[in-house]
Amino acid sequence: MTVPTGRRERKKAATRQKIADTALRLFLERGYDAVGIRDVAAEADVAVTTLFAHFASKEALVFERDTDFERRLTEAVTGRAPDEPLMSALRREVQALVAHCAAPGAAPVRRMIDASPALRQYEESMMLRHADSLAAALAADLGLPGTTTACRAIARFVVDARALAREADDPRAAVDEIFRMIEAAWEAAGARTC
Repeated sequence: MTVPTGRRERKKAATRQKIADTALRLFLERGYDAVGIRDVAAEADVAVTTLFAHFASKEALVFERDTDFERRLTEAVTGRAPDEPLMSALRREVQALVAHCAAPGAAPVRRMIDASPALRQYEESMMLRHADSLAAALAADLGLPGTTTACRAIARFVVDARALAREADDPRAAVDEIFRMIEAAWEAAGARTC
């Protein structure tokens, strides 16, 4: 009998999620700096090597959805319907990401990140990586041979929109306001020559 396709992937995903959930719980209970990798591995009942097979660093445990967020941003460009305007697709995705960041239970995590220089630095690096991926997707969507300054600038504006909106009293309205500016910049860049 053959093993169903995807079983191994489902088990790996479940282990990864268990590690991430355990880490976040420990970080919030004891403080980020007070918890070590070995503590997380022991509590999650996995080997340290297993933890590192899923997460490259302690900081990555806090940002366990990093790859998913990056993929969602690029897929907003590459996976949108042929008749859907690019900026509408990106706005919709940023609204969803902001809703995730404003979900119940997100405030303690945000405070933990803001209190840790290592986590803030990791987040900044992560956002730059997301912007680079988005810029490449924009350039590819436009049929350009490489990313341009305009594509990189628009991508940074889009990625920064999440952080700016997250801090606003009305995050949804903030995303709309920010995207009006992004759309104006997109038009000023000539959209097709970005």
